[in-house]
Amino acid sequence: MKRSARLRELLEQGVVVAPGVYNALFARMVERTGFDAIYVTGFGTAARYGYPDVGLVTQTEMVENLRYICRATTIPVIADMDTGYGNAINVRRAVREYERAGVAGFHIEDQVFPKKCGFFEGKEVIPIEEAVQKVRAALDARTDPSTVVIARTDALAPHGWDDAIRRARAYHAAGADLVFVDGIRTREEIDTYSRELAMRGIPCLYNGAMVTGQEAATLGFKIQILAGLSLGAVWESANAAGQELMETGSTRQTMARYGPVPEGEGVNDILGLPRIYELEARYGVGSAAAR
Repeated sequence: MKRSARLRELLEQGVVVAPGVYNALFARMVERTGFDAIYVTGFGTAARYGYPDVGLVTQTEMVENLRYICRATTIPVIADMDTGYGNAINVRRAVREYERAGVAGFHIEDQVFPKKCGFFEGKEVIPIEEAVQKVRAALDARTDPSTVVIARTDALAPHGWDDAIRRARAYHAAGADLVFVDGIRTREEIDTYSRELAMRGIPCLYNGAMVTGQEAATLGFKIQILAGLSLGAVWESANAAGQELMETGSTRQTMARYGPVPEGEGVNDILGLPRIYELEARYGVGSAAAR
């Protein structure tokens, strides 16, 4: 089964919880942990290249990252497509490139270019009519009709709920499979999102960790992404190790808390090292040849 079809199947079964990753290693970890889907964050991908999430990462760089992630995994990948990297014509090419990379679904937003992270200050949105045309272009460009198109609006912060709801409804009416109001910061905003959209028959995506997956399902959401999960965890542990090393000359406390790279079911196993050993023995190369 195609991963896009699998994602649609999962959407019919209940809420899809997709932890956020920014590289192939953590994508494999998410799959190994037992989740049914992966979310590839634009913020995390920008950070991977050493940039803030303000539209500096190109479509080419994002697609390259997606190729590695999709090749390393077998479960559906949902990806951030930012603004589509231009106008409606650029959107068409972006959709084709994302599909070739192997994604099962993506979200495209209505910010002006260059965009900003959904939780940054100073966001602006394009006219609703232009955003609708970009949604239509994304739908027309699909070569796989199962690819899930998610239309995101960032109007909440600059314009408030009335405009965000109006835009979400317009994008759904244009044919988007799901809508996504980003920038949700409080439980009250989650409840408004649920009441005005998710519980009114419009499939919605929620970005955040203020509710559990079960609670998200009760509120009517179809997808919950936790965009900063892997980046946040890695940043905290790596930063702690660096600070300790600078201040004390060792990393004993950090290693006591987080531990060394584990053997067996650890990083090397996830990366496929046991399979490499099997292939070395099969073909008589590497350490196997010396024996």
